[in-house]
Amino acid sequence: MINKVVAGADEAISDIKNGSTLMLGGFGLCGIPENCIAALVRKGVKELTCISNNAGVDDFGIGLMLKQHQVKKMISSYVGENAEFERQLLSGELEVELIPQGTLATRCMAAGYGMLSYFYSCRCRYRGCRR
Repeated sequence: MINKVVAGADEAISDIKNGSTLMLGGFGLCGIPENCIAALVRKGVKELTCISNNAGVDDFGIGLMLKQHQVKKMISSYVGENAEFERQLLSGELEVELIPQGTLATRCMAAGYGMLSYFYSCRCRYRGCRR
């Protein structure tokens, strides 16, 4: 069996290179890998695609990586409390895929068991929506 125990966050993220895609756990700011995020900031990797249910806040979580311009693309279901995220989005510096929480969870689950894609039909039912 492979020993997956490491000495710390710096060793845990040592194989992450520029252009990597990362899925970061937690819900809101609870349970996020804050030590690994701090290690990624120290390492200075760039062009990251981050998959998480939120984009952190300005001075915590993924917000620390956003502040250092390490994130190229954010795939998330909630991004409402991060002014730096908003600034980068509006200026075109950050690519964003904003998706519903259930769809995000299903995508993560499907990727975990090797399903490359799935179709999810979604309809809008209010008057201002085109059909």
